[in-house]
Amino acid sequence: MQEISVHDGLVRSEEFSTCRMPLRELDQPRPGEAHVWYLDLGSLGLSLQHALGGGADRPGQQCLSLGQLKFARRFYLKLLLGAYLGIPGKSVKINRNKRGKPSLDKSEHQSDLHFSMAKSENRVLIGFSCAAMLGVDLEPVERRAHDPLGLARRYFSAAEARDLELTRPDRLDEAFLRAWACKESVVKASGQGIANQFCRFTVETNPDRPPVILDYEKGDPAQWSLAMVQPDEGFMGAVALHHRRMELYAFTLTPS
Repeated sequence: MQEISVHDGLVRSEEFSTCRMPLRELDQPRPGEAHVWYLDLGSLGLSLQHALGGGADRPGQQCLSLGQLKFARRFYLKLLLGAYLGIPGKSVKINRNKRGKPSLDKSEHQSDLHFSMAKSENRVLIGFSCAAMLGVDLEPVERRAHDPLGLARRYFSAAEARDLELTRPDRLDEAFLRAWACKESVVKASGQGIANQFCRFTVETNPDRPPVILDYEKGDPAQWSLAMVQPDEGFMGAVALHHRRMELYAFTLTPS
């Protein structure tokens, strides 16, 4: 695997390594590393459906139902977890804490492997780390908030709201979406949930600057690393790692 430079804070689609099914055993991330996987469940799910005899190649059958998408998300998450753990995906056991954050069942798996998954339409971004909490978020780049400044004043930190108020109107949607994605990834890493947490830390809102946590109520912001990913033309994501430095490896999983 080749480490991706994130000095400018953004990993672009051409920097993602392509991995094809079937998936082989994977080396777990080392401390300070984050592995992110981008999956198009439209192609992967239909390929799986065809392999299971579902006739995915029949004319007119071009999309997955909500139930099939839910199954595909869980199937490929456990497939990747199994590859990191060296066991079949069906043997992976997952628990959730009281706020809904998923983790490996410690009674079944003696591993410090952490993971986070974000979904948008039929796309999924999954992050993995060891010995450090991480979170990921995925957003369509065309997503627009009805009232970004109003939402920022209500939910973001005062510093973020103030900076967004000073943002050029033609860059406001972009700046708000990036800030939202970064904050989602940090909150998911902490496992605290969104409620009453967005205002407790401040991220860089200027999309021309590298993403970073500027202030963190519960600790030292320098103990966190942030990166943005652009896995394809229509989507962008954020990765947060509770570590002073992030070495990022990015992959796209495709059918065989």
